[in-house]
Amino acid sequence: MNDLIHPIPAFTDNYIWLFRSSDGSNAAVVDPGDAGPVIDYLDQQGLVLSHILVTHHHADHTGGVKTLADRFDVTVYGPENSPFTDCQRKLRQGDEVSVLGYNFRVLEVPGHTLDHIAYYCETPPDAPQPLVFCGDTLFAAGCGRIFEGTPPMMYRSLQKLAALPESTRVYCTHEYTLANLDFAATAEPDNEDLQQRVISARQTRDRGLPTLPSSMAREMATNPFLRCAEPGLAAAASSRAGAALNDPVAVFTTIRQWKDSF
Repeated sequence: MNDLIHPIPAFTDNYIWLFRSSDGSNAAVVDPGDAGPVIDYLDQQGLVLSHILVTHHHADHTGGVKTLADRFDVTVYGPENSPFTDCQRKLRQGDEVSVLGYNFRVLEVPGHTLDHIAYYCETPPDAPQPLVFCGDTLFAAGCGRIFEGTPPMMYRSLQKLAALPESTRVYCTHEYTLANLDFAATAEPDNEDLQQRVISARQTRDRGLPTLPSSMAREMATNPFLRCAEPGLAAAASSRAGAALNDPVAVFTTIRQWKDSF
């Protein structure tokens, strides 16, 4: 974990990601569903909140925005086509914003919700690797449930994220990793990289540490929702569906439905 980006735990399994300016005075948060833990951390660290980034409208990602905006002089960024309206800067695909030295490019990644966006930074000041704040679209070893979109829409959004450099650090917003790995290992039991990841993630959680951030390389090697063209996973999906599935979108649709009832 680098010094400029910090996970603030919230609710049962959310992470509110906080990143700070290189001089350590100002901070921004991503998806603050609860203001209390954010305020506590800011006070402990002597930080001033200046920006809020929102990926989508769900309450566990936006519930703390108003309280934080009332307390601090902040700029709130969020999706243009969102039911959540408390944003000064409304963003769409390809927009660019600079926050505390991080130059983000906005990616529209609908599926989990129709308004979902991600924030990609190619050259962050905190480390040489790119990073993406991807909300609930891509999880470590998983992806978000499809509440408002369609499976083909979600598949396209995940492929958009999969096209980012393999070194990209993946900051999602839930500690779902162990549960996701349980499913991934069921769907693709012969994946040796996945077997090693299960061991590593369990050790990490046993120490009380976050399994995040992940990396795009790790996700490409172990996340079933990014591996729908792999023969072994297609065979497992075909067995589940009771029919031969040769299209990666059909494989994705089947394993997403499988995960929903896993």
